[in-house]
Amino acid sequence: MAVPGPAAPTEPYAELPDASREALERYLAYLGDVRRRADKTLRNYRTDIEDFLRFLATRGAALEEAGRSDGRAYLGWLRDRGTAEGSVKRRATTIRGFYGWLDREGVTLRAKPGDSMLRLRYPKSTRRLPQFLSTTEVERLVEGADAQTPAGLRDRALLELLYAAGLRVSEVAGLDVGHLDLVNRQVRVRGKGDKTRIGLFGEPAHDALREYIERGRPALLPAGRTADALFLNRSGGRLSARSIQTVVRRSGTQAGILRRVHPHLLRHTFATHMLEGDADLRIVQHLLGHSSADTTQIYTAVAQRRHEALVTSALQRARTIEAERRERGER
Repeated sequence: MAVPGPAAPTEPYAELPDASREALERYLAYLGDVRRRADKTLRNYRTDIEDFLRFLATRGAALEEAGRSDGRAYLGWLRDRGTAEGSVKRRATTIRGFYGWLDREGVTLRAKPGDSMLRLRYPKSTRRLPQFLSTTEVERLVEGADAQTPAGLRDRALLELLYAAGLRVSEVAGLDVGHLDLVNRQVRVRGKGDKTRIGLFGEPAHDALREYIERGRPALLPAGRTADALFLNRSGGRLSARSIQTVVRRSGTQAGILRRVHPHLLRHTFATHMLEGDADLRIVQHLLGHSSADTTQIYTAVAQRRHEALVTSALQRARTIEAERRERGER
């Protein structure tokens, strides 16, 4: 008969022990200084790991003695609280990564034999396919921006670049004018892990960016001021990632697109349309800045499903036409 472990805690948690806090701060410093993780990513790591460490403290389990059974209890507790499956899976990965770092740092982990936290896993689930816009929806989205105002010229250039180059919102927010090469239709972006790559864009984005730089951006920049940022707000400062999200969402509403439009949806759309156009998977992987082709691979499933839907629809129309012809012939 299995002996039940300590009960899951009820909030509020116990205080975080000094040893656990010190280990967490050292790990975050490593992620920031060595792995070059973004500030937002570090905040997420802090929240996830600190929550787990407080869970351990409430159960009376020391950091070094906690094992996979403690990790599973924590994940089960999260599910019972209604935490989204994706968030539970992310926390499992984060906790395992934290303990992997402790192990590499020489911290003696004293879990029971066979109960190592390094073996913590989350059951694989069916991966949801990314959503994307049709080419018609993209056209409506971009053309909805008012090209007669500085802000409208900026918004059109912003939307064109997000779609044409498949950039992340943080990458676009960090762009300077000097990162743009209009002659060769290239943009240099700094992505995850502080990695730099070159993004490409076509003629529509080129034209929209040129119009914005020549007519829109100077009008947004106060007299006598200079700025490096490519996309400016109404005060002449850098347009933030949150403001870019607002621009995209508002543009989607104005275009009459029923689903919620956000920058990452345009990134999904870029990848899907590229693969539908028979682009090489490795090229799309590079343009997206994915470290693994496995991450990019999911878009091939999206393109394949869309292709199957189009074929099914075409066959259905053909059957309908054939049935109507037979019916007319019988008459």
